[in-house]
Amino acid sequence: MARRRSVSAVGDRAPSDRELSRLLRSVVTVADHKSLRPWRLITLRGDDRLRLGAALDAATGAVRDPGEPNPKPLRAPLLIAIVASRLDHPAVPHWEQTATAAGAGHLLSLALSEAGWGVMWRSGVHANAPQVRAVHGLADDELLMGWLYVGDVDPAYARRSATSSRPVPDPQAFLSPMPR
Repeated sequence: MARRRSVSAVGDRAPSDRELSRLLRSVVTVADHKSLRPWRLITLRGDDRLRLGAALDAATGAVRDPGEPNPKPLRAPLLIAIVASRLDHPAVPHWEQTATAAGAGHLLSLALSEAGWGVMWRSGVHANAPQVRAVHGLADDELLMGWLYVGDVDPAYARRSATSSRPVPDPQAFLSPMPR
């Protein structure tokens, strides 16, 4: 986990749905109060990414030349939308359910990274714009938390990353006793 790094530039290969299902075995164990499973994932490949780009353009009011797609969703061959499903439950507040969805997204990014794929979690202020929500088929009680951009990694980058001496933040900065 300490070797995990966001990879902004990935190649054209991506894990298959079968490989994703295998990796999800380590994700479905995410901490989940009352086992509500308040999250789901949506895969975007091929033309789905063009549809997302058009929805993002509609949300931002961007105008492009005909035939010129929004390049952002095309940065990776696979995008995985992370969706929090907020359920009404007397013992589990919505914020906790959103935290579970975020945990699932992060576990998936770790699993993908460990399997050798490049991953970057991207979001933005327009992730929950009506046009973007519609293209994902979200229900009113769902929140789009962003997308994991996934693809293969250049072998030279993978070697450099594996031996990186980039310092990790001091863990003590995040730990303190309860105040008296």
